Amino acid sequence: MPFYENVFIARQDIAGTQADTLADTFAAIIEQGGGKVTKKENWGLRSLAFRMNKNRKGHYLLLNIDAPPAAVIEMERNMRLNEDVLRYLTVRVEALEEGQSVMLQKRDRDDRGERGDRGDRGDRGDRPRRDRGDRGDRGDRGGERPRFAERVETDSEGAAS
Repeated sequence: MPFYENVFIARQDIAGTQADTLADTFAAIIEQGGGKVTKKENWGLRSLAFRMNKNRKGHYLLLNIDAPPAAVIEMERNMRLNEDVLRYLTVRVEALEEGQSVMLQKRDRDDRGERGDRGDRGDRGDRPRRDRGDRGDRGDRGGERPRFAERVETDSEGAAS
């Protein structure tokens, strides 16, 4: 049987336990179709990139599925009919991930390592430091501004008057 990953977003105004119940409902549909859900992850309430059906946030849930295509099609049909589901995406994958997904793994600032791409602030990477030399006398900066040429009035034919 093929493997699928399904992520769906549930409305913000339902409780987290209701979102988990929704995932269990979709898992039951997969099992009725002859497949199995190997992993269920609740990624929690997150902000959406844009408003969807007057919602600014949504409960994100991931399902790893090992099922025939007919069972997945039936699950997606039920997702379309359910008013609590804002969006869903099902992708066929070669193999299912073991353990936690990337969304649940804790990212630590120390894991980023050395920021070697910038180099030392003093030498600015591979390019040599260029000496700008003496800039010379810049003149009196507080004096008068230069005057612009006076405007010459012309008649309609372009002759100066």
